[in-house]
Amino acid sequence: MAIPNTARKILKALSFDGIEVEASRHLADLKKLDPMKIFYRKIDEKIYNGDHEVPVRIFFPDEKAYEGQEPGKRKVLLFLHGGGWVTESIDNYERVCARMADATNHFVVAVEYRLAPEYPFPAGLEDCYAAAKAIFTNRFLLNVEPENITLIGDSAGGNLAAALSLMARDRGEFLPKRQILIYPATYNDYSENSPFASVRENGTDYLLTKGKMQDYLSLYAGDPSDRQNPYFAPYLAENLENQPDTLILTAEYDPLRDEGEAYGRRLLEAGNRVWIHRLKEALHGYFALGIKHGHVQESFELINAFLRGESQ
Repeated sequence: MAIPNTARKILKALSFDGIEVEASRHLADLKKLDPMKIFYRKIDEKIYNGDHEVPVRIFFPDEKAYEGQEPGKRKVLLFLHGGGWVTESIDNYERVCARMADATNHFVVAVEYRLAPEYPFPAGLEDCYAAAKAIFTNRFLLNVEPENITLIGDSAGGNLAAALSLMARDRGEFLPKRQILIYPATYNDYSENSPFASVRENGTDYLLTKGKMQDYLSLYAGDPSDRQNPYFAPYLAENLENQPDTLILTAEYDPLRDEGEAYGRRLLEAGNRVWIHRLKEALHGYFALGIKHGHVQESFELINAFLRGESQ
């Protein structure tokens, strides 16, 4: 069933261009007002990227999921949040992470990477890399085996997860086995020059607009030349060999839809194992909705099948 006309009108009214950083951050911070926070089982830790302290938060699954389990057998989702590289935080994503831990029976380790424009590319990515390196090389309290760690990120976090996998391959210090990219940003242009039809089809009336994406990219880039860096826009990478098994989830009414799916096809052509699923009638950002939302339930069914090695 298509989006009803009344809902379309509301979406159109809410779909405005322009990013005012402080106002956007204050709006995002309203998510901190969550009465369920006291029930989340979590621990705050820190990892160092050089002299910079990178906060991370560990969310625990239901106790029965790991009761009696040897520490090395524990399974972890290393989560990188969205927000256009400019807004959002672990605090804002607490409900998402807690729900993810319970729905997958995985520990979720969320990374508080630095945000642009104060810390432009590649600062946030390097924070994510430092956190991943510590976890993959057993320098972290969970003491988990590398094969039991999966990268996951949504939107800008999906971009960071994909870039992190490329960086890990290139640096040779560790290599993720699996990554889950939820409506990831993989390209560097959301103008009319974009080669992806979804930018034109969905770039004005579905909450996330192509104008906002252009602003996010401008804030994230420390220099115009950064836009040509494959760690900035993974779709630009000439070599996509030796990447993790990848699950890509896209939303039908999302300007990022086609670039996420195209990135998946390029990974597949490079010899990687890839599964791409488009959620019908979904909007960008749906993953942060309640656990009873149909698109969220469908996503976790796909994610759990992927984590069990049952994806098709």
